[in-house]
Amino acid sequence: MLPTDRDFMERALARARQARDTGEVPVGAVLVDAGGQILAEAGNAPIANHDPSAHAEMLVLRDAAQKVRNYRLPGTTLYVTLEPCPMCAGALVHARVERIVYAAADPRAGACGTVFDLARSDALNHRIEITSGVLEDEGSALLKSFFAERR
Repeated sequence: MLPTDRDFMERALARARQARDTGEVPVGAVLVDAGGQILAEAGNAPIANHDPSAHAEMLVLRDAAQKVRNYRLPGTTLYVTLEPCPMCAGALVHARVERIVYAAADPRAGACGTVFDLARSDALNHRIEITSGVLEDEGSALLKSFFAERR
């Protein structure tokens, strides 16, 4: 049986939990090729990497691009536990990712329809299909508990 969106989102949630356990904001991402093979997976690491761009989405794009030896990643699907921010959405458009599946919406900086819609903007030369709310409760709860513990 082929893996489902929920299966890949479970993997992204596992990466988010790993990020949380190291003190990072718990966001995880998994990038899958058109055949359903995982190209890359990561959790947030800006603190560990001393890199403000080390969001989970950016890390999987970098890893996958190196693996396929191409900066374009057509036919791929990104599974991510939190709606991508403008930086990540812009990079996903440039990489020509076909689809983004996210768990929780980001009401402060979401760039896939919540605050901005860079992923589907007619002003850009590539638009990405968006599926939201896959395991939304789990993704949202992970973030809420993380921030509640830090207060």
